[in-house]
Amino acid sequence: MKLQNLGVIFIIIILPISILLNAYTRNHIKTLSLQTSYDTKLNNATYDALKAFQLNTVNSDTSDLANSKLRDIEASANTFFNSVASNFNMAGYNQDILKEYVPALVYTMYDGYYIYSPYTNTLDTTNKDSTQEADSVILDNSDDNQATYKHGQKISGIKPYIYYSCRYVQNNGNDFIITYSLDNYITIQGQINNKWVFDYGYLLDNITNTDGIKYRGVTIDLNDQVEEYVYDPDEEDASKALKKLPCIKLNGVKYYKDDSNEWFSILNGKKYKQDSFTANTTAAIQYYKDAYNFKQKILNKNWTDIDRNRHNDGYGIGELKTSNAKDDTIQAENDTDRERKIKEKFGDYKIFDFGDYNTGKSIENPNSNFNQHRLAVIRYSIEKNLSIAIANYNHYSSTTSANFLMPALKENEWEEIINNVSIISFLQGLNIGGKIYNGYSIVTNNKNQEVVKEDSIYILTGDNQYHRPNDKDLVNSTNIKGGVLNIDLERKSNTASDGQPIYFIPRGDRLTYPVTGCYESIVTQTKVEPTDNLYQYMEDKRTLATAYYTALGRERYGMYKTNNNPDTIKEIFGVTE
Repeated sequence: MKLQNLGVIFIIIILPISILLNAYTRNHIKTLSLQTSYDTKLNNATYDALKAFQLNTVNSDTSDLANSKLRDIEASANTFFNSVASNFNMAGYNQDILKEYVPALVYTMYDGYYIYSPYTNTLDTTNKDSTQEADSVILDNSDDNQATYKHGQKISGIKPYIYYSCRYVQNNGNDFIITYSLDNYITIQGQINNKWVFDYGYLLDNITNTDGIKYRGVTIDLNDQVEEYVYDPDEEDASKALKKLPCIKLNGVKYYKDDSNEWFSILNGKKYKQDSFTANTTAAIQYYKDAYNFKQKILNKNWTDIDRNRHNDGYGIGELKTSNAKDDTIQAENDTDRERKIKEKFGDYKIFDFGDYNTGKSIENPNSNFNQHRLAVIRYSIEKNLSIAIANYNHYSSTTSANFLMPALKENEWEEIINNVSIISFLQGLNIGGKIYNGYSIVTNNKNQEVVKEDSIYILTGDNQYHRPNDKDLVNSTNIKGGVLNIDLERKSNTASDGQPIYFIPRGDRLTYPVTGCYESIVTQTKVEPTDNLYQYMEDKRTLATAYYTALGRERYGMYKTNNNPDTIKEIFGVTE
């Protein structure tokens, strides 16, 4: 056969293959490009949602309250869908279409999480059928009375709050639930020592009452006082409405003392005077006292109060193990098989591993048994309920044939989720050419009033700069003024009586902003010593540790928690009304 003939045959065979390979390569590149573009759009929308939540909580005086939190999350979810629609508009998708491809949004909070997804509205039978009661007009499903929602209607919204909880059963008859949080705060509820228990507190080691309250050998500042800028809505002169006043925070609400020694609070832009209001005890001191007492109750059936040397009944559950966890929802052949799966999930070790910081072992350390189990419980709860929510979405989606499934998140992604306030968004089922897009995005943030983490405290120095606590320049500094919560260094806004906007920083100022962030510490972080354990980092830095631990205790004690009894807190603080 002539060489020319071989060349023709080669061209006939190779040319179609080359054309096909070229088309496949172009389509593959286009698919990857679309996937990257969609990942970016989804991440941007999730970031917008979290930023909206952060701004709402920072600028709201009631953002810690349950109903206000729901409002902030609803606004954040709306921001997400608006942002998604805006980002994907050029791709031919509008908001209504894209909602069909978002099986769930997850908002991880301080001691639990919300899942935003579709559900079926079910009305009470009496209200649904009745036309006699006055309030039945809202719920009546008839044509004459138009209800806000119809019985059986599919609605997208926030499902009930799910706590980071785990049930434990011991051989001595104890049967109780522990609810965990993003820090060392827990709630215990159930049957212990044949008594019903409902208690809560922080788990801390190494607290003593010798020569003042000491934590890890550091004396907590008894004279810790805070002054903040606040806008007084009752001030007629707008130029004088921004005032720097003494401030305390009780159960998530800030109270200010004006020039006439009268206390007031600001809620929803209105001023509320507090009659006969006084506050004498510092929050930081009380934080460590309560933690000491709570530890004694956990470990001992009989314990002694740190102040009054009074004997009290305790729980004596210090030997509780992870293998005591119980979950009847686990699919198993029998109880023995279920216990085996519990041990595989949580292990078999002591949970309350209190210890001595001098030996490098204490319960608040990130690698303690308690913290490892706490994180495992949080992850298990989110993973289980989110998988159910996404799988159930297949019954709600009517415009897409996509099979919605829970994706396998990476270990480093779980680390972000279970350690921070975060939003997890999912977008699944979109056709991007060579494949079906199944994406998710995780965005975290701790600059909000929901949680005070160890790295939420900044250190203020005499030159009116604030630094991260592990800033190298602070190690030998003699110019430390104290610690401050990061969100109190965020700009807030208000509207003056003349209609002009007022901007200020609670721990800064209105116009000159004399308190500024250290650039190498806050922005570039070139002067920050890397550490994953700020407790250990503070060991040989007494002046720095005093400011840091005092601020950490003060801010955590002032947080809003659903368990708090406002009357009890005011009594502890010497508040009279």
